[in-house]
Amino acid sequence: MIGWIKLHRSVQDHWIYQEKRKFSKYEAWLDLLMMASHKDNKFVLGNELYEVKRGQFISSIRKLGERWSWSNTKVTQFLDLLRKDEMIDFKKDTKKTLITIVNYGVYHDSDEEKKTVIEHENDTKATQKHTIKNEKNVKNEKNINTSRLKYEICDMENAEYLFKEIKNNNPDAKKPNLEKWANEFRLIRERDKRTDDQIKYLIKWTQQDDFWKANILSPSSLRKHYDKLVVKIKSTKGKEQTKKRSQLRREDFNLDD
Repeated sequence: MIGWIKLHRSVQDHWIYQEKRKFSKYEAWLDLLMMASHKDNKFVLGNELYEVKRGQFISSIRKLGERWSWSNTKVTQFLDLLRKDEMIDFKKDTKKTLITIVNYGVYHDSDEEKKTVIEHENDTKATQKHTIKNEKNVKNEKNINTSRLKYEICDMENAEYLFKEIKNNNPDAKKPNLEKWANEFRLIRERDKRTDDQIKYLIKWTQQDDFWKANILSPSSLRKHYDKLVVKIKSTKGKEQTKKRSQLRREDFNLDD
């Protein structure tokens, strides 16, 4: 058979694709293709601005392992295998892994890419008008159009982590706008001066608490009750420590005999 079919990235949001499973090598390869950027873009990581070229994307070995239910070693071996077959190239450091799809146009380009110059200009103008309209309609800090490139990988990971925990508690929970959630986590870090470790700890704690797991269902609610949650956690830990010390004293004096 010859020729090809279009596979839209939105398939990743379909319930069939989101089924919890261990990916095959074929599924993992398709996932890489769909994660690659279809145009040049920019990405902020920490205090550095990175340019992501067409056919590239930034991720991490750990994050890919979580997506595919693979170990870090298996992910690395798979990427090495693809590189040996000249299907991809990748560079990794302590912060990120930059993956490049070799000959990306073979998988992406189609008749759609052969638009005339006039059609391209019309599309550009329509996009600009749409962006301007959105900027006028949304005037607060949650404006995704003006801030979608500001959040970092850790913010998106926190968004995905919170949704994963919510799904564990309620399998019927609907998938939110993760970019909007990531932007909210960015605000918690940058404006509220919370560390990434503190945020992750709070997500885990709230989703294991019988009361708070029913009330913390978004980053905005986590942000709203942040101080109250910290006080609650400290109080709980204090009671646990007091109980532990009391138990130790009872054991020292053989009060349970």
